[in-house]
Amino acid sequence: MPSKRKPGPDQPELPIDGPVKPSSNATDQSPSNGDRRIPPTGAVPAPSSSPSSATAAAETHVEAEVLGAVVHLPFSPSKVELPLHGRVDTNFMQYASYVIRDRAIPHMVDGLKPVQRRILWSLHEKDDGRFIKVATISGHCAQYHPHGEVAISDALVVLTNKRYLIEGQGNFGNVFTGDPAAAARYIECRLTPLARENIFNDALTALIASYDGRNQEPVTLPSRLPLLLMLGTEGIAVGMACKILPHNFPELIAAQIAILRSQPFKCVPDFPTGGLMDAREYQDGRGTVKVRARIKAKDESTVVIHEIPPMTTTDSLITSIEDAVRKGKMKIKSINDFTAEAVEIEIKAPVGIRSDQLIDALYAFTACEISISSRIIVIRDNRPLETTVSDVLRVNTEQLVELLRRELELKQQQLEGELHFRTLERIFIEERIYKKIELCKTNEAVLEAVVDGFKPFRKQLLRELSDPDVERLLQVRIRRISLFDIQKHRDEMEKLQSELNQTSKHLKNVTRYAIAHLEALLSKYGPVYPRLTRSSRHEEIDAKEVAFKAFKVAYDRETGYIGHKVSGDEFRIDCTKFDKLLLVFKDGHYKVVELAEKLFVGPDLFYCGLPDRDQVITCAYTDREASYLKRFTFGGTILNKEYFCIPPKSRILFLEPGTPAQLYIRFKPAPHQKVSQQTCSPAEIDVKSPKTLGRQISIKDISSITSKPTRGWDAEATTTKLVLT
Repeated sequence: MPSKRKPGPDQPELPIDGPVKPSSNATDQSPSNGDRRIPPTGAVPAPSSSPSSATAAAETHVEAEVLGAVVHLPFSPSKVELPLHGRVDTNFMQYASYVIRDRAIPHMVDGLKPVQRRILWSLHEKDDGRFIKVATISGHCAQYHPHGEVAISDALVVLTNKRYLIEGQGNFGNVFTGDPAAAARYIECRLTPLARENIFNDALTALIASYDGRNQEPVTLPSRLPLLLMLGTEGIAVGMACKILPHNFPELIAAQIAILRSQPFKCVPDFPTGGLMDAREYQDGRGTVKVRARIKAKDESTVVIHEIPPMTTTDSLITSIEDAVRKGKMKIKSINDFTAEAVEIEIKAPVGIRSDQLIDALYAFTACEISISSRIIVIRDNRPLETTVSDVLRVNTEQLVELLRRELELKQQQLEGELHFRTLERIFIEERIYKKIELCKTNEAVLEAVVDGFKPFRKQLLRELSDPDVERLLQVRIRRISLFDIQKHRDEMEKLQSELNQTSKHLKNVTRYAIAHLEALLSKYGPVYPRLTRSSRHEEIDAKEVAFKAFKVAYDRETGYIGHKVSGDEFRIDCTKFDKLLLVFKDGHYKVVELAEKLFVGPDLFYCGLPDRDQVITCAYTDREASYLKRFTFGGTILNKEYFCIPPKSRILFLEPGTPAQLYIRFKPAPHQKVSQQTCSPAEIDVKSPKTLGRQISIKDISSITSKPTRGWDAEATTTKLVLT
């Protein structure tokens, strides 16, 4: 441990008040020419070794530079004054634009994020029909995607689990349990036939330089599928976020057919985890959907969960159930997870609770029912755009028709070129034009001989003879010439002509051709991808009604505490998590409080129950002069606010919910008292507000008022009935 440096004897103590005068030694050491050197700011003078310089060093001190006051200028985005402002503004805009366009938001044209597009392009480049290691694809895709192989592998696993475009082999995780996939070196993948046949066309793919300029990657893929709505996606960008719910592929194809036929259509989401969906609040891609787990009653006390909502797993679902039990919202006896290839969670209800009650509680208090919001934001024309399901489908359908038209035009050009060359080949061999080049000495002469040889047959050609045609004819091998079959050649020509006529026919009505293409897709893949999430109408479940009475409230008068964790004998009430407590004290003040574990209320609590604004209360109280009886309802109350139901300086003698058939009143003994007990009928009193005074019972001191005869009640003693009307 380094030792602390002790201050020297010549070091001045801080703070130093006033200016420090320079010593005479400093003046003597100045240059002879009279120029005085001022040490730079922060320079430390060398200590002097002579004793006489100690005093001078103590008096010498470097003065700090005096700075002017710092002026804080308010920042105005419209007025950039400093270069830093412009740099921050420019860099932030570049970053925001990059995240929005090249990271988080999918493109309208092919419905893919950049990482998904690069993964599919890498699989297309490596595709030979066999499975390929995911690590190999991740490494190959890294030349297009600058964010590392781990991010690529994770995105590939997610894309594989969406089941449409990539076929996996090995452990790709479990969407039901949330188990992660195996390492990239242990799992393999390849393109599905659906992706291989409908997403790629090298002749129609526009390429741009990759992030480092070493390779070429596609701007967008010429997809003939509505991938944006098929796959669904979620992304958080700068200042915006998108959440696109997945839809059923055959239903999207049927909707595109309806668009081409100018018919109405409607599409709702479909989730890979299944479940029951209420899409009444889902308006064409905006709004929310409520998805429930599919729960069936196995017997009177056992239920089984077979399908779970999206964005949940069996583990998270079980955790939410355990959390609801821990908070007292519901009760279960046991829970077992038997999930393997399909979801199977078995839950047993405790004694006294039916399976239908347990199902309602699961929907009300756990993740067995969730709400999912949807907001479709895509990149179109290099800008983010918020749109709807119908707009996306219409754009995808227009794009499909245009792609099919371009493919037909490309096919027509290829067929015409092939037919033209087959005609040239037949004339070249049948008319023995190749014989004319045997006597030619130069290449120019050979080319001229071939061109001259075709002049008599110009009318048979589809177009004029070109130099590439001549070069291709000269590459025909002698073996092909010697084995040339005229009949076979004619059959091939007829086949090419038939294909060309069919292609020309399709080009005249591309819409009809697009409908036929979609119908073929629907018939081929419709049975392969059935709807997994069933549409239903969910009835709203009132959580207060289905909550279990899991809390036992008690009051301990000795300690003055009340709550569901208090061990007392008075006011024992079974409550739910949502119940509140009505507390009435001896002096007549009352209030409504939340259900608590332990709440100190003191020893003067007279009544505790569940509040009901319409519940009739029968109350008897006394003041210094007389006793009174009344009936009232508490009505509405504000939580934790104190109210009074009897006048000040009074105390309650009797308080009970409802209207007893008869009250038994006993008076305290007094001289010359002839009647010591009476009865009355509270039903004779009208129900009013808590502030009503009530009917006078007596001016005598009352010993007790009860709704049933007590041990001190003398059935043989003189008893009169009190008339309250």
